[in-house]
Amino acid sequence: MKHNPFLKEIHKNLIVSCQALEDEPLHGSDIMAKMAQAAKEGGAKAIRSNSSSDVAAIKKQTGLPVIGLVKRDYQDSEVYITPTLKEVKELLAVKPEMIALDATKRVRPGGEQLIDLVRYIHDESETLVIGDIATLQDAEYAMKCGIDLLSTTLSGYTNDSPKLSGPDFGLVEQLLKISTIPVIAEGRIQTPEDAHKMLELGAWSIVVGGAITRPQLITKTFVNGIQQH
Repeated sequence: MKHNPFLKEIHKNLIVSCQALEDEPLHGSDIMAKMAQAAKEGGAKAIRSNSSSDVAAIKKQTGLPVIGLVKRDYQDSEVYITPTLKEVKELLAVKPEMIALDATKRVRPGGEQLIDLVRYIHDESETLVIGDIATLQDAEYAMKCGIDLLSTTLSGYTNDSPKLSGPDFGLVEQLLKISTIPVIAEGRIQTPEDAHKMLELGAWSIVVGGAITRPQLITKTFVNGIQQH
């Protein structure tokens, strides 16, 4: 599986997450496609994108491989990254190279099961499945469900994971000791030094989002820094 062309392309390289939710200033597939083009021109080898419309627009604009997901809230579950088969089908229709699923042990909407979503994707397409996890226990569960790659996306965003101000280097180290599949480092990676350290630990590749593609957060960092001095 590590000889997959997509995996070769992203190995030891940067993936940029281009996402803007409905309440954010840059929301819109046309805007995200331009953001992704800017990331491509800066050297990004792939894009992580939210919603089938954004995935389609980014693939058309950039020609880069895309990790697709759909963020959707359900009243009966905390899981919101591609929670159900409905979101999986939306993504398969636009053919991303990879689909990201919440792969924590939390209960999915309607009692749907991670293993069933993974099987469906594998049965219906050649799309790889990345499991967004928060803990070592999540990773073990995700691997049993047949996930192709792990990503530390949800570390710090679940009740059972540590709330850190920076990247979860410790989780990446732990995962690399037990994982039989590639591990992608994602979450609060703010600087090139953070990214380089993750690669030195053995991460397959790096995903950076807010530090590159959310100007309101970047601006806020500067404003806070100025006010502190």
